[in-house]
Amino acid sequence: MSRIPSTSFGPGNRGQQVGQNYGTINAEFHLLPETPPIPFATIPFSRDPDFVDRGDILDQIDKQCSKPAGRVALVGLGGVGKSQLAIEYAHRIAEQQPDKWVFWVHAGTQARVEEGFRTIADAVKLPGRNQPKADIPQLMYSWLSNERNGRWIMILDSADDRDVLYNANSSPSPTSSDAYDRRSFATYLPQSRNGSIIVTTRNRDLAFKLTGRRQNMIDVGPMAQTDALTLLEKKLGSPASLDVAADLVKALDLVPLAISQAAAYIQARAPRTSPEKYLAEFRENERKRARLLGYDGGDLRRDGGASNAILTTWQISFDHIRSKRRTAADLLSLMSFFDRQGIPGWVLKPPRATMDTARVQNVDLAGVGESDASGDATDDGINDDADADDALDDGFEDDVMMLRDYCLIAIDVNGDEFEMHGLVQLSTKRWLEASGQLGAFIQQYIERIAASFPTGDYENWATCRELFVHAQMAVNYQPSEDIMETWATLLYNGGWYARSQGIYEIAQQMLAKARKVREKRLGEEDVATLASIILFALVLLDRGRWEEAEKLFMQVMETSKTKLGADHPSTLTSMANLASTFWNQGRWEEAEKLEVQVMETRKTKLGADHPDTLTSMANLASTYRNQGRWEEAEKLNVQVMETRKTKLGADHPDTLTSMANLASTYRNQGRWEEAEKLEVQVMETSKTKLGADHPSTLTSMANLASTFWNQGRWEEAEKLDVQVMETSKTKLGADHPDTLTSMANLASTYRNQGRWEEAEKLNVQVMETRKTKLGADHPDTLTSMANLASTYRNQGRWEEAEKLEVQVMETRKTKLGADHPNTLTSMANLASTFWNQGRWEEAEKLEVQVMETRKTKLGADHPSTLTSMANLASTYRNQGRWEEAEKLEVQVMETRKTKLGADHPNTLMSMNNLAFTWKDQGRHADALALMEDCVQARRRVLGEQHPYTLSSLTTVSEWSS
Repeated sequence: MSRIPSTSFGPGNRGQQVGQNYGTINAEFHLLPETPPIPFATIPFSRDPDFVDRGDILDQIDKQCSKPAGRVALVGLGGVGKSQLAIEYAHRIAEQQPDKWVFWVHAGTQARVEEGFRTIADAVKLPGRNQPKADIPQLMYSWLSNERNGRWIMILDSADDRDVLYNANSSPSPTSSDAYDRRSFATYLPQSRNGSIIVTTRNRDLAFKLTGRRQNMIDVGPMAQTDALTLLEKKLGSPASLDVAADLVKALDLVPLAISQAAAYIQARAPRTSPEKYLAEFRENERKRARLLGYDGGDLRRDGGASNAILTTWQISFDHIRSKRRTAADLLSLMSFFDRQGIPGWVLKPPRATMDTARVQNVDLAGVGESDASGDATDDGINDDADADDALDDGFEDDVMMLRDYCLIAIDVNGDEFEMHGLVQLSTKRWLEASGQLGAFIQQYIERIAASFPTGDYENWATCRELFVHAQMAVNYQPSEDIMETWATLLYNGGWYARSQGIYEIAQQMLAKARKVREKRLGEEDVATLASIILFALVLLDRGRWEEAEKLFMQVMETSKTKLGADHPSTLTSMANLASTFWNQGRWEEAEKLEVQVMETRKTKLGADHPDTLTSMANLASTYRNQGRWEEAEKLNVQVMETRKTKLGADHPDTLTSMANLASTYRNQGRWEEAEKLEVQVMETSKTKLGADHPSTLTSMANLASTFWNQGRWEEAEKLDVQVMETSKTKLGADHPDTLTSMANLASTYRNQGRWEEAEKLNVQVMETRKTKLGADHPDTLTSMANLASTYRNQGRWEEAEKLEVQVMETRKTKLGADHPNTLTSMANLASTFWNQGRWEEAEKLEVQVMETRKTKLGADHPSTLTSMANLASTYRNQGRWEEAEKLEVQVMETRKTKLGADHPNTLMSMNNLAFTWKDQGRHADALALMEDCVQARRRVLGEQHPYTLSSLTTVSEWSS
């Protein structure tokens, strides 16, 4: 073997020499070791001079981070200020604890996490970090775990995607090395005593996985209103009107990013834009709101990859959810069309398969030759459907949990209802619009609500109440042609329920649209169209718009006569509705004429004991009662009641209604004991059969209270009135028409007890609520104004009473007509106020006008006519015109004896009045004798303790002495 020659290098290569080499030569260069740096912060954002503290959130963060190996997650919707809180806390730590490292890692993507880890490695000058195959995460982990390296805190910002941190099965990222691709980034987050980690995330599930305990998660929601106002003022640089600012931050759901964005928009366009103008534009419609919220103003403290527009911020979350779980994105899309609160879970669930549908499907298949498949299909099909139902339920729950984990929805304490931020709903709709899916989800929403919303019958009220706000949302959506009729049905049922609750304006709006659709698609003469017109007209009737209602009822009646015939049940119903319109206008003769015709036709066509026939008889009886034709009304009421008892049973709701009607007739006749007996029976049966809080039960209690009231039994009346009012408030709402009526009744009881302040308080509340809900000129509003005037009159506050009474009278003249019964009543009330002020001529003028009009419209012997004659006689008496007063009073007394009976309370009142006139004329013996007769009769009819009895006794005592 020959000797291998040696090789040497020149002077410039001293220290390196080799012999003969047949392989690779590697040279190592050993750099001087780096000096370990002192701790500092790697926060990529400056401190926000406009930062607004959020209660005790920073204290909560500090408490968790002070614990060994502490971890805390700020969890919330995008834009609620999680990162801003973390930035502020990081700067405070850097300032207050300079010996602590503060590291910032953006965790939005794997590449950003790697970048953050590399920044930490460079900051602490990790040895070996620059090696080609350096395992940066492992090096970082080892350094952070070593307590000799000092204390540290790491902010893991925007950790929203679980796959970024837990990516065991993912492929390597382009910038990573193979050395650590097989492990999740989360495994490199140490739990060493010298460090703590703050996570900001939209993902509740990921927050729990990173922190390990629910107690380590801090929910960050919208700001408190005071904090939101402070933020707006800081961002604007100048204070805005407090009311405008408060309305603006509330409109923006108190979301910090939305508030900052709005302030940036206003500043950028000042002075042509102001908070007032921004708010006005924001409120115009959804499209305007979306445009304003799409504004991307600069913010140095938001990550460069994040949008400053709130809608875009959220839509990133939507895209992520859709990529991970399409059904969850679809559920979110559907929920965005509901009202933002009280979204029922049962409506959102996908339709379930049932045994019946499975069997029908099998029959259909057999019918087209699939006989082999149908042989064993029934049992297998049912099991498959059960499995499918379970899968649907599980899938739905998974969807809900995903949306909740991303803080896009909230769930109530019972787990039955969901809630969303209004701006999230808006963002979702714009997201759907951008992807061309808006129309499809509008259709799905309408179909889902329409299938769930029942008719407005009482037994459905609980369901209707739960869904009504969501049905209202459908009014503003424009459905496609193929579901237009479904939409109309939803609006019809919604309008039906709204009317039952006294929400007349919304009922009218919904029914108007339902009517329009049905007229266009089905024709004006279709049964469904006519039903819409009738219900719409009934709402007009409720709102006191009688002429419009009359016109529509007339239209329906004529159409029904032409299409169905004059004696068709639908035609007769339309005639009854028209009669009701006449009835409300005090046009008794026209109402009577129609009601007699309806009743007689129904007797012939349907039979005397048919339910519809009995209803028409009851309606006619009501008209007789308003005409003061008590005997005719009583005869019909008794007949209806007895027939219903026989045909339907004594405790049927319709039977109870007829008993209540008869009791009302007795009450008008002053037959208090008979009325009370019936009303107690109705009330007790209603409580047993329908429940103590059913509207019909409450009505029966109110009727009984009215009978007590007429007997002067104020305490018993008050007890019932209070009970009815409180139950109505709870069951129907404080502003429901029935609740307001019960409040007015209680006020009347207080007034008769001389409790003026309590009466006034209730009267004012009723009046103001009716003005708001029904309008200033609605008949019920005018009645409440008249009641308040009566309370003022009883307090001697004549000017206030007069002012209200003039307003009521003039409005009724305009709205109802000069000869409407209610107009005449208001004129009589004003005359009474003049009378109390000694303004006899003005009182007389009104009273004569009322009396003459009533004679013409109602008849000379109508109870209301007789009352007006008695009032005029009282005015004559106070003017010393004894003969004129006596003449009228004798006429009133004799007519009442004939029409009402010698013992009727009104007859006894006329005896009382005549006695005073005789006394004033100096006919002392005649006056005393008549008053003594009055006392005996009142004792017998009203009772010893009735106020009228006691008043008469006092008068007899004074006159006798």
